[in-house]
Amino acid sequence: MAKKNTADVGFEKQIWSAADVLRGSMDASEYKHVVLGLIFLKYISDRFDEKHQELVDEGVGMEEDKDEYTSVNIFWVPQNARWNKIASAAHTKEIGITIDEAMRLIESENPRLKGILPKNFARPELDKGRLGDVVDLFTNINMKEHGESKDILGRTYEYCLQMFAAQEGKNAGEFFTPSCIVRTLVEILKPYHGRVYDPACGSGGMFVQSAKFIERHQGKINDISVFGQESNPTTWKMAQMNLAIRGIDANLGESNGDSFLKDLHPTLKADFVMANPPFNMSDWGADKLQDDVRWKYGIPPAGNANFAWLQHMIHHLSPNGKIGMVLANGSLSSQSGGEGKIRENILKADLVECIVALPNQLFYSTGIPVSLWFLNRSKKQPGKTLFIDARNMGTMVTRRLRELREKEDIMKIAETYDKFVEGKLENEKGYCAVADIEEIAKQDFILTPGRYVGIAETKDDGEPFEEKMTRLTNELSDLFAKSHELEEEIRKQLASIGFKLK
Repeated sequence: MAKKNTADVGFEKQIWSAADVLRGSMDASEYKHVVLGLIFLKYISDRFDEKHQELVDEGVGMEEDKDEYTSVNIFWVPQNARWNKIASAAHTKEIGITIDEAMRLIESENPRLKGILPKNFARPELDKGRLGDVVDLFTNINMKEHGESKDILGRTYEYCLQMFAAQEGKNAGEFFTPSCIVRTLVEILKPYHGRVYDPACGSGGMFVQSAKFIERHQGKINDISVFGQESNPTTWKMAQMNLAIRGIDANLGESNGDSFLKDLHPTLKADFVMANPPFNMSDWGADKLQDDVRWKYGIPPAGNANFAWLQHMIHHLSPNGKIGMVLANGSLSSQSGGEGKIRENILKADLVECIVALPNQLFYSTGIPVSLWFLNRSKKQPGKTLFIDARNMGTMVTRRLRELREKEDIMKIAETYDKFVEGKLENEKGYCAVADIEEIAKQDFILTPGRYVGIAETKDDGEPFEEKMTRLTNELSDLFAKSHELEEEIRKQLASIGFKLK
């Protein structure tokens, strides 16, 4: 398993395993908000308690001064919302009420969190005994043994998101994009600085991976400005918590909203756009947007939003901006509803820099084959497009799920792209090829990588054909003879107990 592509580094898995046992009969979609809400509440409390102790140790009586916390980007936690209050009520009938009240108090004191935190812990169907056990679980963990609390809780939040996605299956696509896919987008786009935008941000995974990329390259998270939008109100709240727990200051709008019908960032021109929008979405409001300014390359068909998403992102792109997005493979070749003409116009505008065909079984939510599209308003190789066929990459981590590996897959794809940009890439049969617009036009502007990279050449093992065929036919004759011996033995054994094959 590609350990670095997930948050499964031991401690997070222990937390998940312990919490999952406590779930009982509750649906994953419901239990998700119990666990993620408590992780976030514990994160807020740990950060607050750490600063509170520092101020107590200073001995100047500033430990209850709200400004001492907010000035260093720590959420202010009122006394009745602090974790020790929640922990002491863990095994009382009022534990749900106590948590809900803590959430309300924290929201009232921290404008950024207004309307975001879950406040349904007191509902009758939530077993209060099990809820108390989950509170105990988070009370008793010693964060200092596992790393800095912000980091470990952030990784735990991400790991639990992944595990809930696995349990929810097809419904998980609303909030979770596998981290190995996000990591591939980030490694190619390299969002060191500037404005980063995701118009279908789910739980915020694109932004989290961007922050991780910056940290790995000794950059500063404040060098990027994060903008996002999410239509699902529950998922929008999850994204806000996920980003807050990572210390990422993001503008996701004042509420959830549909990117097509209610663009929350109408004037934004982003340096990096990263997204995994819903695949082949049919009901997207096309009838209300026929004359929209975003459809510069053609009006998207009412029955499929793929090219609506693509053009929405191009519209929000800065003069030197780049896009990295996930699209269903149908977008590579479809001619229906004018999609072929839209794709042709985008290609003629010289925006498409790279197409990567991904292997199947990467998603919890769908088996639809997908590709990565990379667009660039300022291509270093104008008039050329790189095609990568990565369908044979990855490794199966479960019976149903594949994952791209860190070095063997993700970094190989990123390095291939880098060599292309530098003008140093040589075509490799069956894996990568560079094509100009004339060659793409000969293919009717279809972008399926297999058309350009061809089939990998098989290595000659040096054995002459006649000798190989003689050897193989002799081996086959031996196998046939052995099968006849086994058949006779089976007949004898059956006859000995009174049965005879016809």
